[in-house]
Amino acid sequence: MSSITIIGTGNMARTIGTLAVAGGNTVEVMGRDQSKADRLAKVLGGGSTAGTWGAAPAGDIVITALLYDGVVPVVAEFGDALADKVIVDISNPFNPTFDGLAHKDATSIAQEVAKIAPVGSSVVKAFNTIFRNVLEKGQPDVFIAGDNGQAKEDVAAFIKSLGLRARDVGGLKMAHWLEGMGLVTVGLAGNGVGHWDFALGANEFTG
Repeated sequence: MSSITIIGTGNMARTIGTLAVAGGNTVEVMGRDQSKADRLAKVLGGGSTAGTWGAAPAGDIVITALLYDGVVPVVAEFGDALADKVIVDISNPFNPTFDGLAHKDATSIAQEVAKIAPVGSSVVKAFNTIFRNVLEKGQPDVFIAGDNGQAKEDVAAFIKSLGLRARDVGGLKMAHWLEGMGLVTVGLAGNGVGHWDFALGANEFTG
């Protein structure tokens, strides 16, 4: 099983943390508001702990469960405390009208994180194409992107412990397109599907 630290105390932090504990993983929670981190760790149970904001995370895998505009600043703030960690970005940088990405260039939040992450760390994009309600009660495919093969293997093993299947889409440049897929899911929810109880996946066909 994996040792993970979740930076953030919101709904996705709670959902991923709950699944992680159920899967037998060791979970640490960090938040700027220590009282919120303490409460979330208590709610998660299973020996979950609350770390101190800015300190070196206990987990080998660090999940930034934050709004997109807070991810890069927080990684910069933690700095060398994230050395040798696998940093997992789950954010979606949507524009205010949810019909485009907030950044204009062919980049992604994960790629921007990689630019400022400390030496020895690796960045993986994951979970951003899945609505929280589906993650809570379904078994969606989890698309991942990253440049470090071992880091992706570690994240895939963690995802497997949640009862889910990791789908590797390639290098970290593909994180840009995963953010686009996140945007597509929102478009489908508001139009062609008409609800939030679905996820994009990869079906295999033979014959």
